[in-house]
Amino acid sequence: MVLVKNETATSPTCVATMLEINIATLSGKTCLLIVFSKDQFPDVYVPTVFENYVADIEVDGKQVELALWDTAGQEDYDRLRPLSYPDTDVILMCFSVDSPDSLENIPEKWTPEVRHFCPNVPIILVGNKKDLRSDPQTLRELQKMKQEPVKFEQGKAMAEQIGATSYIECSAKTKDVCSFSFHSCKVAVKSHI
Repeated sequence: MVLVKNETATSPTCVATMLEINIATLSGKTCLLIVFSKDQFPDVYVPTVFENYVADIEVDGKQVELALWDTAGQEDYDRLRPLSYPDTDVILMCFSVDSPDSLENIPEKWTPEVRHFCPNVPIILVGNKKDLRSDPQTLRELQKMKQEPVKFEQGKAMAEQIGATSYIECSAKTKDVCSFSFHSCKVAVKSHI
């Protein structure tokens, strides 16, 4: 899940707006943030507890500096994660297209938690790893478990079910993160700059 917070820059000559994005689910979000902020896919995965990335983007002609906060989605950190919720402007809930179980966690775990701590904050549902939807090895592995990748229509239906403002899909591996930056920033920035 991603939390977008807004802090206007303190320098009178600075025109940038700082948006903090905190991500709190599993399913490829760390790679997504690394590709988005550094334009490189990581060679090795290291589980995160709390990690910070920065990316500069332009939204509607305005320069925006994003502070991306990657927080742990594991159950061990359930008591720490809520500390990152105050002053959140937008939430991006992430799941993995190659893991139907991660989509089930959206209404069962993440939506109740977010509605409790951020009741009036808009949600964008994000399907990560969309490149694996047609990957032969992924399809074989899912077939062994009598599962299939999450279809775009299923993600869109889940977004409607949880009352999300929109549904987007991304792939860090293929560097298809444009929709990630466009939707998350546009929602937050439009209401604050």
